[in-house]
Amino acid sequence: MAANAGVLKQPISEGDHVLGPADAPLEVIEYGDYQCPHCGKVQPIMRDLLARYGPRARFAFRHFPLVKLHPKARLAAEAAEAAAAEGKFWEMHDLLYTHQNALEPADLLKYAEQLGMDLARFRRDLEAHAHAPRIQRDLAGGVRSGVNRTPSFFINGRRHDGGYSVEELAAALDAAGGGK
Repeated sequence: MAANAGVLKQPISEGDHVLGPADAPLEVIEYGDYQCPHCGKVQPIMRDLLARYGPRARFAFRHFPLVKLHPKARLAAEAAEAAAAEGKFWEMHDLLYTHQNALEPADLLKYAEQLGMDLARFRRDLEAHAHAPRIQRDLAGGVRSGVNRTPSFFINGRRHDGGYSVEELAAALDAAGGGK
């Protein structure tokens, strides 16, 4: 394995979807797939950890749809980006994970309606794949950083190769300097 394998190549930037303060000592980046059941299971754990660590943690989500395994994941990611264009990324993100088994275009439109989005704009964005370049950038950055599965986490720039239970992730955060 190369010496720099598992090192984040693309630090958090202005274009990322981020929760938490910019000066947090802990930075967690997740590369996720909206159709991946493991990603779905880890979402409440991440919310719990963010609440537990408070201002000491910053969380960013990046798209990594594994389309051969999850053929609906890419369009779901595009729907999240279309929602982001209207300031509703995290709301759509949560809906997509809550309803992982309902990611058909009609379902995505229903979620956009539920969020009070501009449906004509949302539909145009999905049909034109307006946000596909963003998804591709996230994918390329993940590949350069050694992402090979979802979910994949980077904690303070290093890939977390352990498990995804609350205990395992908390131990990794504590080891990275997040302990009280």
